[in-house]
Amino acid sequence: MKLFLDTANVTEIREAAALGVISGVTTNPTLIAKEGRDFKETILEITKIVDGPISAEVVSLDAQGMIKEAIEIASWHPNIVIKIPMIWEGLKAVKELSNKGIKTNVTLVFSPSQALLAAQAGATYVSPFIGRFTDISQDGIALISDIVDIFTLHDIKTKIIAASIRTPMDVVNAAKAGADIATVPYKVLEQMVKHPMTDIGVQRFLEDWKKVPKK
Repeated sequence: MKLFLDTANVTEIREAAALGVISGVTTNPTLIAKEGRDFKETILEITKIVDGPISAEVVSLDAQGMIKEAIEIASWHPNIVIKIPMIWEGLKAVKELSNKGIKTNVTLVFSPSQALLAAQAGATYVSPFIGRFTDISQDGIALISDIVDIFTLHDIKTKIIAASIRTPMDVVNAAKAGADIATVPYKVLEQMVKHPMTDIGVQRFLEDWKKVPKK
């Protein structure tokens, strides 16, 4: 399973990219707004840091508006993937963009049927939301597992991105469920690196090293 970083903060992206574990980046209007920077400028800077899929979301709610936005955004860089909301008009847009060879990431997926429709429309990726699904007392990992089972059974090539990740265990469970990708906030990536036993081990090694005779 690959890891994407879910942020529009270029400092965080640079730090994560330096680890060599990030294969792509996902953004959304909320993350872009949080940075208070120009949308295009931010996306293009991200493409210079990570050589992989970079998701940038449209904000129109009608198919033609989405398509117009998508064509413009996709022209900025070959690695850009267009995020489309899982709504009726979104599916229309995905179909048209797929026919034009523009990659799409259908977001805000909360059911296997939505994922199936998105895949049939030609989506490159679907993004089922684990955390938000769990917030309403539903099983986000079971959602991933169901989509994986359907896509595997019918040899569907659309990639599954486990999104709305809240904890390192979400990442582990998504991997066990068969997700192709997990897109994680920077904070979760930091938590994945750390473990108290590792810290204790490093400290003991340093303390023991002080006892080694030095010439």
